[in-house]
Amino acid sequence: MTFNAMVVRKDDEGKTSAKIEQLEIDQLPEGDVTVAVEYSTLNYKDGLCLGPGGGLVRNYPHVPGIDFAGTVETSSDDRYKPGDKVVLTGWNVGENWWGGYAQKARVKADWLVPLPKGLSTKDAMAVGTAGFTAMLATIALEDHGLSPDKGPVLVTGAAGGVGSVATAILSNLGYEVAAVTGRPETADYLKSLGATTIVPRDELNETTKRPLEKETWAGCIDAVGGSMLARLLGQMQYGASVAAVGLAGGAQLPATVIPFLLRGVNLLGIDSVRRPYEDRVRAWQRVANDLPMDKLNAMVEPAALADLPALGKAILAGEVRGRVVVDVNA
Repeated sequence: MTFNAMVVRKDDEGKTSAKIEQLEIDQLPEGDVTVAVEYSTLNYKDGLCLGPGGGLVRNYPHVPGIDFAGTVETSSDDRYKPGDKVVLTGWNVGENWWGGYAQKARVKADWLVPLPKGLSTKDAMAVGTAGFTAMLATIALEDHGLSPDKGPVLVTGAAGGVGSVATAILSNLGYEVAAVTGRPETADYLKSLGATTIVPRDELNETTKRPLEKETWAGCIDAVGGSMLARLLGQMQYGASVAAVGLAGGAQLPATVIPFLLRGVNLLGIDSVRRPYEDRVRAWQRVANDLPMDKLNAMVEPAALADLPALGKAILAGEVRGRVVVDVNA
């Protein structure tokens, strides 16, 4: 039996190319569970894997796609049986293991999570790693004392995948959301997701020598890192927390320890790749309960496998808004 897959190959000169190919089932990697993939999605890592690899892809040919949702076809693990709906995010799938940009995938059972009730496979990929990460960040902030009565919550990189879902989740939970963006044209979009304030990126990109500023934010989900993260640490309320989820603005952190010592600020690292199973189940159930589907659907751009090479370039250039959901059977 053959199936379609987006395959990335590297030539003798080190150049990569991505195109749809027909593969045989026996070409899939070894694993416990074979899944008929229905939907995947597009993340920054996918853009890297579709293009030059960015050091993420170890072996070619390669099938990218760090997320997928679909139906179990065969399973040697008692936890899953044919017909079960499942979701996969993380575990370096799509990077050093063949991923979701194909009509079939074979993975380890430990990497899967049952699809929560109330979500379709398409909904799950509208959420994807980006939304899953946003929910992990929200849970971490709440576990460290954040509540709607504490004050406004800052979301940086708000028009991106993580930021969009984070804005929608926080707003739905009753938080006042201040959305940071460098794209003024996304203001109406962010307000439709529930943002109450739009903060121009330049206001936080501007460096300051003061380690502490006015206590403004009760919490923050930061997808940018770099100098912006260093700046906003000095604007957090006493005892507030920042959930760090990305580094779109750089991996360096030119900060001081003063906000931690004098205001008790917490910097929480959010990893979604190797998250334990119990955390995954908790986060996906919260997604099903707390993410408004109407707002989720409003941020979705549909795509097919054939669209992926162009979309990969677009997301690397910062030109993708919201969430891209890939129908691998379209």
